[in-house]
Amino acid sequence: IICKQTDGTYQEGKRTWIKWKHWRDADCVVGGYRVHKDGDKIGSILLGLYTDDGDLHFIGHCSGFSDHDRVELLRQFEQIRSDESFGSADGEPVRKPGAESRWSGGKDLSWIPVEPGVVVQVSYDQLEGNRFRHATRFERWRPDKPAAECTLDQLVRPEGASFTDVVD
Repeated sequence: IICKQTDGTYQEGKRTWIKWKHWRDADCVVGGYRVHKDGDKIGSILLGLYTDDGDLHFIGHCSGFSDHDRVELLRQFEQIRSDESFGSADGEPVRKPGAESRWSGGKDLSWIPVEPGVVVQVSYDQLEGNRFRHATRFERWRPDKPAAECTLDQLVRPEGASFTDVVD
């Protein structure tokens, strides 16, 4: 939604209009993390959701933490490092972090897997397939929720208007 004064006009270079996005929540499993470029704290946590078959798919990341929290998170997540996190029991391929894209050229895409037991609630604005289109916002930790309950079917995929709805 774009909001403006009823008598407002577009003014180049000025922020007189407001964009209001619809945010949705999701409870996700932390499947890994990336170390901050400074090396002494978390850069981002890597999020996953389970399929009905029990496969953990990477769906996005979250990085909105204070410097103090980033240091503490690194200390905590180092204690639950794992050899693997995202994957499937039957060896079928699943989406994992570290894949190159047109935006990641030259970036360090390395990440560290953790035991998939920590649950976090994040908010997101848009999905693209079975992943978050943009970075998510941290809302809260969910120590009360079992990781196995964090499944893809919780994602809200609103149906947009069809072309004829808009044009007619």
